[in-house]
Amino acid sequence: MNLKELSDSLGLSQTTVSRALNGYPEVAEATRIRVAQAAAAANYRPNARARGLATGRSMAVGHVIPISTHHEMVNPIFSDFIAGASEVYLDRGYDMVISAVPDEREEEAYRALLSKGSVDGVIVHAPRSLDPRIALLREIGLPFVVHGRSTNEPGPYNWVDVNNRSAFLRATEFLMDLGHRRIGLINGLLAMDFAARRHQGYVEALHSRGIAADETLIHTSEMTEAQGYAAAKQMLALPAPPTAFLGASIISAFGIRRAIEDSGLVLGRDVSVITFDDDLSYLRDASDVPTFTATRSSVREAGRICADRLMSIIADPAQPPVEHLLEAALTVGRSTGPAPRGTTQQMG
Repeated sequence: MNLKELSDSLGLSQTTVSRALNGYPEVAEATRIRVAQAAAAANYRPNARARGLATGRSMAVGHVIPISTHHEMVNPIFSDFIAGASEVYLDRGYDMVISAVPDEREEEAYRALLSKGSVDGVIVHAPRSLDPRIALLREIGLPFVVHGRSTNEPGPYNWVDVNNRSAFLRATEFLMDLGHRRIGLINGLLAMDFAARRHQGYVEALHSRGIAADETLIHTSEMTEAQGYAAAKQMLALPAPPTAFLGASIISAFGIRRAIEDSGLVLGRDVSVITFDDDLSYLRDASDVPTFTATRSSVREAGRICADRLMSIIADPAQPPVEHLLEAALTVGRSTGPAPRGTTQQMG
């Protein structure tokens, strides 16, 4: 069945049916539902090119990746985010355009996407404090949603983020409640907004118990297994080593665990670990009690939410920005336990 046949069967114009299927706000809800039901019953799938011609849209969403941050982007976390977003794109008949560009050409890439009509909107990844991409996208009028937030950004914008500060504040408090005082933080790069917020939560929790943050127990770098291992191994060799670690990624946590085992220590008994777990689909722990105690939030679900929000903005650009803050659940696993006796000395 084509668009004309579907329209004739409903007694509606092709324009009305096309707009109903594409989420235009001026179409009555009753009409939208009627059209959607008829399309589903007839197994009707609109041709993307035809939809683009009918709506004046490209039927594509852009993801621009600056090369300097590819370590934060082209990894399992980014892949899971894209998998979640793609579910929405597929459902709405949208394609995806991913562009990896040199940093100095990032602005040019966004402007080119707009001028060529390549995409109807973009999702911005790995925001930094006062991220210049937000001002740029506002200026050129390209619809966008930010995965994360940008500290010090003065104006409203659409974003979806997890409460990173709260997650690491609660995780640090959990460890201190178990008697830990020497707590290592193995974090992402502080230029990234999420890492800065996690650092803030960690420091605030320590200060609330009268504990000064010890810079020798704080490490920031790319969130890889090798970096997690190297940082944890270095801290465990200190005269007063940490009895617990906070890891900014499940991938870093694998390195932290390896460093603990290579030091002849036992995870959860001698050294505790809490990590941030993006609930990656192929790294899920299927056991009843997970290996790692973790603050957990699904990055795949964040991808779905970002994509759904962007579709809404594309359909109705005049609507006000929406801020979507997700809370991370603290899940207790086998990697945490009471601080070993005689190790409750204060930090700093």
